[in-house]
Formats: sequence, structure tokens, C-alpha cells
Amino acid sequence: MPILDHINNVQDLRTLSTDQLKDLANELRHFIIGTLSQHPGHLASSLGTVELTLALHYVFNTPDDKLVWDVGHQAYTHKIITGRRNQFATIRTYGGLSGFPKMDESPFDAFGTGHSSTSISAILGMATASNLQGNTQRQHIAVIGDGSMTGGEAFEALNNAGVSKANMIVVLNDNGISIDKAVGGLNKHLTRITASPQYNQLKEKVWNRLGGNDAQPSKRFAKSLNFLKRATFVAKTAALGAPNLFESLGFRYFGPIDGHNIEELVGVLSQLKEIKGPKLLHIVTKKGKGLRQAENNPVTYHAPGRFDSETGVQIKSATSNAPLKYQDVFGHTIIQLAEQNPAIVGITPAMPTGCSLNLMMAQMPQRAFDVGIAEQHAVTFAAGLAAQGMTPFCNIYSSFMQRAYDQIIHDVALQRLPVVICLDRAGIVGDDGPTHHGAFDMACLRPIPQLTICAPMDEHELRNMMYTAQLPDQGAVVIRYPRGLSVHPDWKNDFQALPVGKGRCIKSGSDVAILSIGHIGNAALQAAEQLASENVSAAVYDMRYLKPIDTEILDAVATQGFKRVITIEDGVKKGGLGSAVLEYFAEQGYQVPVTVLGLPDAFVTHGPVAQLHHDCGIDVPAIVQAAKGQ
Repeated sequence: MPILDHINNVQDLRTLSTDQLKDLANELRHFIIGTLSQHPGHLASSLGTVELTLALHYVFNTPDDKLVWDVGHQAYTHKIITGRRNQFATIRTYGGLSGFPKMDESPFDAFGTGHSSTSISAILGMATASNLQGNTQRQHIAVIGDGSMTGGEAFEALNNAGVSKANMIVVLNDNGISIDKAVGGLNKHLTRITASPQYNQLKEKVWNRLGGNDAQPSKRFAKSLNFLKRATFVAKTAALGAPNLFESLGFRYFGPIDGHNIEELVGVLSQLKEIKGPKLLHIVTKKGKGLRQAENNPVTYHAPGRFDSETGVQIKSATSNAPLKYQDVFGHTIIQLAEQNPAIVGITPAMPTGCSLNLMMAQMPQRAFDVGIAEQHAVTFAAGLAAQGMTPFCNIYSSFMQRAYDQIIHDVALQRLPVVICLDRAGIVGDDGPTHHGAFDMACLRPIPQLTICAPMDEHELRNMMYTAQLPDQGAVVIRYPRGLSVHPDWKNDFQALPVGKGRCIKSGSDVAILSIGHIGNAALQAAEQLASENVSAAVYDMRYLKPIDTEILDAVATQGFKRVITIEDGVKKGGLGSAVLEYFAEQGYQVPVTVLGLPDAFVTHGPVAQLHHDCGIDVPAIVQAAKGQ
């Protein structure tokens, strides 16, 4: 009988021996691979943390002891063994489990973590609260991995925690990769530790002295911390030539140890929980462990979609005549523009494959930069480049841009610097849910002075907006576009400069006017065609620019006698296109009935994009109903 069938909660887990935990780890990998092959999710990250997850829940008294995962896509094993195994096939599906830890989903999810680099701050807050409440025995553990330690917030939290007396453990899951390969000085620092010949010689020597594989576990574990301290000293002095970074910040550092040796993990964690104050355990794991294809290609298998569970081969649908994705159009277009304009450079915070800047990195490696999970730095780095005459295209996912809001205001817009900020994944993104929906960018950015904001309806407009943005004297420009497929297979149009702040009428009509911005305009056009079949004449305007907004179109719409005006956007209604139209009509004294369609004043769940568009009332039927006054 498989062990996993009997693990319904962590109490069942704690009845097992360490040998049984090893067998359970193998079963969990098989279960995750089998499930995700048919129900796509984040595969490679969770395969790399199976043993660690089991050891943590085995040693610590969760959920009373607090465990925070950073980033949350490492936490699939955590979900399975904390009472959600029977629901696991619903992960990232409409009405099913979230792909990330979620506080209202389980008491074991101590903190929601869809974005990276937040765990140490959160766990320090929890540890401080426990002290203030008189609970000095509770343990607080942050598991930070997949490149999250490169995020600035993680360093801020380490700096604060290191001088505290917080009872906390930071587990650094070092797998050398985020979604793409990890970059930067910290990654090199960790590599020097793990690759130190002195450290590895000492590790083998001490292991043999303790009896090697033949020694009793209790004997090895009784001496393991002394070994770790000595190994750290050797790595610090011989390999690094400088103090260990984490010890310099005030943490007691232990490791590195094998993150797939569950026996060693259980022993070390058991002893670490007896040591007070801030501690950091450095473990080394293999992202994608247990599936050869994922181990060899963790970037592709981070979230591979459907695949054959036996062979690992991805199952891809036929896309011979399909349009390129918006992000791919961006990747090809920036290369073409950079060939014409030597001032252009590309920047991304740890998402080169996702945003397709990897294409430029391959062809122009000196002019394309992955700065790690560091959106604030990415924007100000771009500002510095612009201040010296370069034209940076800084590509950031819309929901990740939220962490760089001050930099857009203070470092870019205020100084009138020509930075082009491309917001990928704008609007509803689907299965990743509320942490990743690009819902707020238009409402957040529209109030900022000296900022141009635009959104393409199709890939031709994306290319033209990118071309226009890099022309002289354009200032700071934001271009937002959605995840997924664009419109036309013939995406490679000739560049054309757009008149900034000007929209276009794409369909004439007399009864209602539909004003859209961005890709959602394709739904508006479809709705107008359906309305025509029902004898309702609808005009459709692609506004293109949210800021500056085309007041000539607004004046014409307000004075042409339309029965009603409908605005539609794939961002929150409050503060976006609809708000801008209503503000202008009020300022001009126009008495025009306006229906605003957009995302509600609520966080939108995860699920298929079409379903979420329907739920939010921004699909074709919703537009048709609004046009008919229903």
C-alpha cells in the first residue's frame, strides 16, 4: 500500500520513520509529475523541494509553528501533505486550489506569497509578534528560493532581522535558478561557497570520521552542527576570502547541505530549532529533480503545460498558422529597432524568457540586461542609462511593476527621462490568479505627470508604439499588453510613427459609441458586429492612448447624439479609461450617459481568461447587453 494514501495530514507524516520519508518523497514526485502532466502547473520548482517540505513538517509543529514559502510555486508538496491531496488536481483551475499559498485556503498557509522576496519580512514580523505576545517557543521558518534572495526586500529584511533576537530560521533553497538562470553577485557568492574545494574536502573528511553511511544517524546528527560550523569557516576564509555575507548581517549561518538528503535535513533542522535568534540554513537542491527533462531544462519545465508523465515530453497543440504571442512580437521588434538605433538597450528583472528579451540577449548580449528579481533597481538602472543618452526598454510584468511605483514617479517621470516601460501580462492573466493579474497599472500610472500611457489593440500597434516611443523627445512612455496570442499571423508590419495621444475610429455607427483601449478592443469590434445583426449601429473607437487621452474623439462622441457611450478596459474600472472619460465629460459639461465596463473593485480569482472576462463583464455578451441598455 503506498504511504501517500495514508498521509491525510501532518500528524500522519510525523508517525513515519526517516526511511519511510524517503519512500514518501519518491511517491510524492511520482504523484506531482502524474498530476501536473494533465493539469498544468509549476512543475520544476516543487520537484526540487519535496524532501525539504517533508523534513520541515516532520520537525516543526505546523501550523502553530509558522512556515512561509518564497516563492509560492515551490509549495505543491506542502499543499499535498496538509490536507489538500484530494484537491490537488484542481490546482490553478477555476474554483480549485490556488497555485500559491493562500491564507484563506488553509491554516498551514501562514502567508500568501505569489510575488517573490517577501518571506523574510513576513516571518520576521510573525516572530516579533510572537515575542510581544509572550510566545517564545514558537518557530518561524522562511523558505526562500528560485532566485528570490536577489530581490531587494529580502536584503532589507535580512538587515533588519540580523540585529533582532527573533526566533527564526531562513532556509535558503539554492538551486542556481529562478525562472531563468540566476544572475548577479549573490549567485556567485553562493557558488563560491558550494564549489569550495576546501569545504568539500572537509565535508568528506568529517563524514568519514563520523562513520560515513554505516554510522548511526543519531551519532552523525549529534556532531552535524559542529561540522557545518567548521565547513562554513573554511568556505568563508579559503573560498570567499571575505566574511560570509549572512554572518556579516548578523545571522548564524549553517551549511551548505544536500537539500535532497532527508535524513540530514531532519537532523539539522531538529538541532537548529534549539538555537535561539536568527539563523540561516543553506541547502543545495536540483530544480526539477526526479524528471530528467525538468532537470536538464528547468526553464522550460518551470511551467511546461501538459506533458507525457512517462517520457516528460511536452504535448503541444498545432500552431502552424497561429499569431505570435505579444511577448514574442516585443522580442523580435526590439532587436529590429536596436539594429536601427544604437542607443536602444533592453532590461528585464529576471524574466528574459517570459518577456522574450532572451532573443535580444542571444543576438546582442552587451545591450540586454537581466538584473535579477529587482524591479525597483531595473527602473532606476534604466533611468541612469537614459540620463546618459541611451534609450532603455524596461520590460516588467504588470503586477510586478507595482513594486517599482516610486521609481517610475521619482526617477523616471519627474526627471523627464526617455525610458520605455513595457508592461507584459497586463489585464487578466488566467491561472496564476490575483497575485499576477495586471489589473491596476492604468489606474496606478494615469495620475503621474509627464508620463505617456498606451496600449496596442494588436501586434501591428505594439510595433508602432515601440517605434514611436524610441523617437527623439518622447519622454517616459508606458506600453501595456496582455499575455498570450495577438491577432494577425502577418505580425511584421512596416514601422509607422503614431500621433501621440490620438486614437482612431475603427467602425462607424450612430446609436452607441464603444471606446476601448488595448487588446480588449477586439471584443468591442466583435460586439459591434453582433449588434449590427440586431439592427443596433455601434461605432468603435480604439483610443490607443490613455494619457494623453484623445479629447477630439471625446468631443465628437459627446456631441454626435449617441444614445449611450460605453467604455471597456481590462483593468480596474476605478481610475482607468472609464474614469478618464467621465472626468473629461464632467469638466466640459457634457450630459452623456456612460457605461463603464472593466474589472470590479475586488481581487479577481484564478481561472481561464474567457471565464474571468465573463465574470467581470468585459466579454462580447456583456458589451452587447450594455449597448442595448440591458
